[in-house]
Amino acid sequence: MAIRIIVKEPDPVLREKAKPVPKITPNIVKLLGDMADTMYDAEGVGLAAPQIGILKRVIVIDVGDEHGLIEMINPEIVSMEGEQLGPEGCLSIPGLRGDVKRAMKVTVKGLNRDGEEIVITGTELLARAFQHEVDHLNGVLFTDLAQSVYREEERQKKGEE
Repeated sequence: MAIRIIVKEPDPVLREKAKPVPKITPNIVKLLGDMADTMYDAEGVGLAAPQIGILKRVIVIDVGDEHGLIEMINPEIVSMEGEQLGPEGCLSIPGLRGDVKRAMKVTVKGLNRDGEEIVITGTELLARAFQHEVDHLNGVLFTDLAQSVYREEERQKKGEE
């Protein structure tokens, strides 16, 4: 697989709505592998195809839990419960963090690389990652939703004082 270049804000591709994947082709399977390699190389927990300049509804997530690597094509959030407020960052907006209100629990359905429907329910960080990545597919960035946005080093300095 290959490591792709991550598109950075203010690239307009990050504001566009991604198109559904009508058919899973070898190129889509390769895209999933490249996205996972890119996410791991950048030490992220999620990546959406628009973040590498591809307007397809494809995401990868790995929050280090029992689910391992989640690859999802045409993901759809089908239910949301509860509420959490916490920090988020984004590989497309390096150095910035923001406090974002998200659902505490989400159920997401989509297709795996074999074209089979999968349904995953996640809480806490996994729920946050799903919402963040699906937002990317709709041209929404965490900075649009954040109650506050700050430089990563500012928050670290405050914690040290």
